[in-house]
Amino acid sequence: MQSVINTVKGTALGVAGYLTPVLKESKFQETGVLTPEEFVAAGDHLVHHCPTWQWARGEEAKLRPYLPPDKQFLITRNVPCYRRCKQIEYCEDKEKIIEAENDEDGGWVDTHHYDSTGSPTVEEKVCEMTLEAAETGDSGCEGADGGEDDDDDDEEEGEAEDMEQFQESGLLDEVDPSTDLTTRKEPKPKSEGRQRPGDGDDIVRTRTYDLHISYDKYYQTPRLWLIGYDEERKLLSVEQMYEDVSQDHAKKTVTMEAHPHLSGPSMASVHPCRHAEVMKKIIETVAGGGGAVGVHSYLIVFLKFVQSVIPTIEYDFTQNFSIN
Repeated sequence: MQSVINTVKGTALGVAGYLTPVLKESKFQETGVLTPEEFVAAGDHLVHHCPTWQWARGEEAKLRPYLPPDKQFLITRNVPCYRRCKQIEYCEDKEKIIEAENDEDGGWVDTHHYDSTGSPTVEEKVCEMTLEAAETGDSGCEGADGGEDDDDDDEEEGEAEDMEQFQESGLLDEVDPSTDLTTRKEPKPKSEGRQRPGDGDDIVRTRTYDLHISYDKYYQTPRLWLIGYDEERKLLSVEQMYEDVSQDHAKKTVTMEAHPHLSGPSMASVHPCRHAEVMKKIIETVAGGGGAVGVHSYLIVFLKFVQSVIPTIEYDFTQNFSIN
């Protein structure tokens, strides 16, 4: 039922967008909207500072005449998504109030203070891939004051091995350097077949997304589109993609609709009805602090506030850019 409603709304907005005249005069500072020319300027700025984003043309039959043919929408591919949104949802049991001295506000809340350590993070999994020598205590990193012990070991070892003799003995061929760096495991019988994702292996399996930014003529703002793939590069189902959307926005702010520049399956889209309102508030806030948001920075700011809708899709590489 919800999909039917979204389809009807999408069709109605498509007709409304077709009938809406192209915005010619800039109203960015007053209302937070963009003209097509300003959208292209903001896109050029994003591509220049974040090369993971590129302009795309789309299908010939779906070209919009108010945009340059080779700059119809922006795209970035293979963006990682390591976790589902439910894994980072708020949980009151994990809260702890951190009190600081002379803090009249009563401290601050650490929302993940009692977070479970049962599920290792990506960083922890990387740390598990240690050298075999380290696990057997032969890494030489057990202490900083072990210099004398090292000298004793050198005396006991005697003369160094002649590498030519060692190579001629054939022992060198028995060591596979690609497997000698990790702990060896006994091979499983072939009858068990290929291990499927989720069978308990230690490989971090990652979903990826392609993200698109188009210009919405009706709302006169950018619009974000997403399409997701599993670890084997197969398309995610609608419900699987909703797992990577904040539950406050799933099926409400984020809906499945037809892409304006491409045929094929429907894509998840962050509805742009409040984009201009949010941008206007950001402009006013920055202005209140003595700064200014230039129209060229629109998409960089846009990607930051949209992150709250899709918090586990790690597309934002613009942290080092400030709003001046």
